[in-house]
Amino acid sequence: MAELQAKERLKSISGHLANTTRESVRPKFELEDHMVDYVRPLRVGVVGAGISGISAGVLLPAKVPGIDLTIYEKNSDVGGTWVENIYPGVRCDVPANVYQSTFAPNTQWTEAFAQGHEIRKYWQDLAKKHNVYQYVKFSNQIQHAEWLPTESKWAVTIQDLKNQETRVEKFDIFITAIGRFNAWKLPDYPGIEDYKGHLRHSSNWDPSFDPTSKTVAVIGNGASGIQVVPELQKVVKHLDHYARSRTWIAGSLGGLDRKAEPMYFSEEQLKEFENPEKYLEFRKELENTYWKRFGAVMKGSKENLAAKEEFRELMRRRLVDKPELLDLIVPDFSPHCRRLTPGPGYLEALSQPNVSFIQDKIARITPTGIETVSGVHREVDAIICSTGANTDYALPFPVISHGTNLASAWKPDGEFGFPYTYLGIATPGFPNLFYIHGPNAAGASGTLPHSVENQVVYIAKLLRKLSNQGIKTVVPKKEAADDFVEYCDSFFPTTVLSEECSSWSNGGIPGGKIHGHWPGSSAHSTFVRRSPRWEDFDYELLDNNKSKNRFAYWGNGWTSKELDPESDLTPYLKHPEKVDLRDWHESWWDL
Repeated sequence: MAELQAKERLKSISGHLANTTRESVRPKFELEDHMVDYVRPLRVGVVGAGISGISAGVLLPAKVPGIDLTIYEKNSDVGGTWVENIYPGVRCDVPANVYQSTFAPNTQWTEAFAQGHEIRKYWQDLAKKHNVYQYVKFSNQIQHAEWLPTESKWAVTIQDLKNQETRVEKFDIFITAIGRFNAWKLPDYPGIEDYKGHLRHSSNWDPSFDPTSKTVAVIGNGASGIQVVPELQKVVKHLDHYARSRTWIAGSLGGLDRKAEPMYFSEEQLKEFENPEKYLEFRKELENTYWKRFGAVMKGSKENLAAKEEFRELMRRRLVDKPELLDLIVPDFSPHCRRLTPGPGYLEALSQPNVSFIQDKIARITPTGIETVSGVHREVDAIICSTGANTDYALPFPVISHGTNLASAWKPDGEFGFPYTYLGIATPGFPNLFYIHGPNAAGASGTLPHSVENQVVYIAKLLRKLSNQGIKTVVPKKEAADDFVEYCDSFFPTTVLSEECSSWSNGGIPGGKIHGHWPGSSAHSTFVRRSPRWEDFDYELLDNNKSKNRFAYWGNGWTSKELDPESDLTPYLKHPEKVDLRDWHESWWDL
């Protein structure tokens, strides 16, 4: 009797649902007249043509059929930071052989830690080789971006820097690829506007400035300060180096010692690298070391403790002419809490008689020089500020959705108070908005180009779902982003990143929230991003799907390939010796 009653109840419920859901609420379903493999064109706007933008320009058209791509770049050429930073000594602080794309290797780097002009040329040549320039609009700066819910479009205001005219363009997808250090700024010392000498940020270097025989001050000992000091020391009359923060100066790869001067490849090595197999072997060995260095980031790890001893000994040897500087420079925080740099020639420059190393806090800038809190005033002909760029990740222009502006919401005093994201890729409440190399995006190991490529491919998978499955918008769920933040907050205290140092990874707030790294190794992030967790997103179907049937995109029941007499519908049939069961049936239909 109970079983019969249950069946009758189920029948009643089923009938009720059929009546209310299928007939009363939704319009009658009608087949859409297209093949299931029809691809809806997507208009995609990307901000920035640095390494991330170039990678997007190469990979997105290759992986997203029907994409209508435009990349906006405020500069006159691609290259990002390598176009903007031309100060003396600018170079890669990791070997150039691991600072290149995975698919277009340069075997002929002249130096291991390549100079800026050589890196810039590599990425510009890659952009030319893969026709990225056809997508880029130069001297175009984004001023404003706002989500239009009624149209499901991003309205983007763009200024043409050549004629100062502005226009609004609309996109289905909006992607930021602006990098970490995209907005340099002068420090806000009192009186800085009254200084009469040459004043520049190192990221805004004046190529006409000749420092020869001048008295010059360099403020800051981040990567750019460490690079510019030894170059200026060689030619100036005197150099005042203001460096309040202590910092670890690393050796080369993994902290290994090397000569102070940049390491050059021999003719024999470069000749050997012309053999693709030989170069691949060299690069794999080198790059593999970067993937396996994550242990040095963990608190109390043997790798970190060993690095601390090794770096101190290396710095002691390089400060042999001024040993008293060692205890002034070596930090009380662990290596890797703050960004490491090999600093070729830096410590040696500090040891020279024409350099003063000053750790007093700057009180003010005067018309003729710099005065510290101790009351000492030092006159200088020029001030070079190597004081970094924006470190809070807040976007440099308004990005607004449903009344929230990420440019302010991500700031410490904003609505979120930190860069709030899901996997460093997107943010709840901001449909069809994605970030390349944004907050919490990259692990503290591996290589930057691989990380960027991995993120672009992840976004490409999301775009393919939109274009192929009748979806209008995609946005991460709040609970998914909250879980990601919770994971981050639990993970980072196990690392030295959470120690009391000021860095770009914590927004310049010692011990602050970490938003500059992925919560795990680069191998960890690569594994996580193998495939999107589709259940972590909310989707909105296209307006033409009146019945809101999730399978409407199946179309008329046909595929285009089976109507093509030249197509091969049996790619799964292969020579037995070429069958790989791991790939079997995985890519029957390549988009």
